[in-house]
Amino acid sequence: MGALPPRPARKGSRVPEASLSAMPSAHTDDLRLAHVLADDADSLTMDRFRSVDLHVSTKPDATLVSDADHSVEQALRRTLGRARPRDAVLGEENGATGWGPRRWVIDPIDGTHSYLRGVPVWATLVALMDGDDVIVGCVSAPALGRRWWASAGDGAWTGKSLLNARPCRVSDVSEVADASFSYSSLDSWEEIGRLEAVTALIRRCWRSRAYGDFWSHVLVAEGAVDIAAEPALALHDMAALSVVVTEAGGQFSGLDGRPGPLGRNALSTNGRLHDAAMAFVGHFPDDDGEGEDAEAGGGNLRDLSSRRRD
Repeated sequence: MGALPPRPARKGSRVPEASLSAMPSAHTDDLRLAHVLADDADSLTMDRFRSVDLHVSTKPDATLVSDADHSVEQALRRTLGRARPRDAVLGEENGATGWGPRRWVIDPIDGTHSYLRGVPVWATLVALMDGDDVIVGCVSAPALGRRWWASAGDGAWTGKSLLNARPCRVSDVSEVADASFSYSSLDSWEEIGRLEAVTALIRRCWRSRAYGDFWSHVLVAEGAVDIAAEPALALHDMAALSVVVTEAGGQFSGLDGRPGPLGRNALSTNGRLHDAAMAFVGHFPDDDGEGEDAEAGGGNLRDLSSRRRD
């Protein structure tokens, strides 16, 4: 295999360092609470990571869950019950409780399979929604020593804590041929009939890697990756990631093009490449004409525009 060509230079892919004290404070209390929740989760997950007595079971959807997943969600629910008793909670393991427009969305361990195999690429995802809008998101990956967070209108950040952080900003890559693309397992793309489409995008991009899970999307927010896509997700997988990507200047939608984390899959990009990526991997299950065009997998913006008009 030949060596990769040099990566095209990217101008202005970072914003200057800024003081967090200058950030607007509309969501400060909720963001601080999200960090408290992440701290608690980190303590529990790291304590059980690579433990020989970790208990693992299979859920009805055939995915795996560990006692660490359950312990983290229960602990975060207890904290929220004391700190925000009027807020609703949606968690991956215990579903929805409470009511009202404010809803905390929790994925105790995103990347459970990596966690179980001792791979350090996993994270706890904590988000706060007001209606359908995500207003706070925190992504904590303690085995990587990394954390990312954002609140609506306040930008996206990464670092060790609220007081030790730098801003996140997406790249300004504008051509698919210059883009770095991160995707999930190819089997999951085959299940929705888009394997040829995602393969076509892989071949068109400058570089592709299956970083997977949360890692793909926070790398988009940092400007290290330009396109990330996953074909099968739930709200708890996406809520925190969506606000981090968008506050970093990117775009986050379902594969049907609808903005936000309310669909069943995700495409995150630096914004400039969103329509181009949609032309390849866009998935419109209600379309009558998927068959021949979808199998072709070539993708073009004219096809995408006509589908959106429908």
